[in-house]
Amino acid sequence: FVSQLNGAGRRHDIGRLFRQAVWLGLGMGLLLLLAVRQAGWLLRTVGIAPEVVPGAEAFLLAVSWGAPALALFFVLRGLSDGLAWTIPTMVFGFAGLLALPPLGWLLMFGAPGVPEFGAAGLGYATALVLWGQALGFLLYLVRSPRFADLDLFERLDAPDLRQIGELLRVGLPMGVSVFMEGSLFVATGLLIGSLGAVEVAAHQITLIMASATFMIPFGVAQATTVRVGHAVGARDRSGLRWAAGSAYVLVLGTQTVAALALVAGSGLIAAAFTDDPAIAALTATLMLFAAAFQYADGIQALSAGALRGLKDTRVPMFITAFSYWAVGMSLGWWLGLERGMGPQGLWIGLIAGLSTAAVLLTLRFRRLASRRLDAAQA
Repeated sequence: FVSQLNGAGRRHDIGRLFRQAVWLGLGMGLLLLLAVRQAGWLLRTVGIAPEVVPGAEAFLLAVSWGAPALALFFVLRGLSDGLAWTIPTMVFGFAGLLALPPLGWLLMFGAPGVPEFGAAGLGYATALVLWGQALGFLLYLVRSPRFADLDLFERLDAPDLRQIGELLRVGLPMGVSVFMEGSLFVATGLLIGSLGAVEVAAHQITLIMASATFMIPFGVAQATTVRVGHAVGARDRSGLRWAAGSAYVLVLGTQTVAALALVAGSGLIAAAFTDDPAIAALTATLMLFAAAFQYADGIQALSAGALRGLKDTRVPMFITAFSYWAVGMSLGWWLGLERGMGPQGLWIGLIAGLSTAAVLLTLRFRRLASRRLDAAQA
């Protein structure tokens, strides 16, 4: 929303949108706080070991106080990123990362004058860091001349249900799409967990590397959302073409490098994580699947980001649900468990699901972008 308004030269409307997004964010943060504080019964229901439940529940009760701050931070980040100014997000993200370990250690284990809170201490530390990030970001927006003309804090608007509903109409399908992908990996991990400790360890090592390489296309996808949105708002035919085209070229390049690194370094990567020969051998094998996985993962993330720049989120939600679960999970379960291929079969399912999403999302973006290009030309 912010990038399209900015591209259309309607910066004066961004402040009003921002204030409604704050209402929405704080409301969702409050709901998250209340939900997390009810998580004790869920821990016991899903069969968590009884000796683990008290510490886990204490952590969740403590960390829940940071939920409104987390939601507010996302709103502030969305505003800044939407204006193509991403440095504050990086700075406050790193600041939180640096602050959490010492503060968590202090509150977990105590010190002279500071009581020992145990697992709850890490939850309190996380909540404090989240509030520090949100308030620091907020102060930056108040004082930075870059945002002065937006009149973000000019007045306190009452909640506008129409505009909040529009934010939800576009935003909720995005959340469902992210959940579909995340839950696919969680379910795959649970299925691999039924195969044995060696399989679990090898899968986790491989997933760590795949997640690390995914950060580059993920960042490019977010930038593409902003650039496509800006071009659409400005009705810039050339800008829309270049925003998408350059992003696809960049992601294909980065994912080629990542795939080659995983293939060439599979043995070294495995040895860096474990000295168990069985785990290392299986990890080296799964790294080859992770290498093939790079292109599908990068392109589907990029295409989804480009579609968000067009405010197209509902159909991509159905595409991801079909691709990840009807194709990916079904094939992975059949190959991995029914056909006895183990984790290799489940990784084939991941590749198939992400590849299907990559093809369908890319085709949808091409079709919608063509319409927007024709409209811009007209």
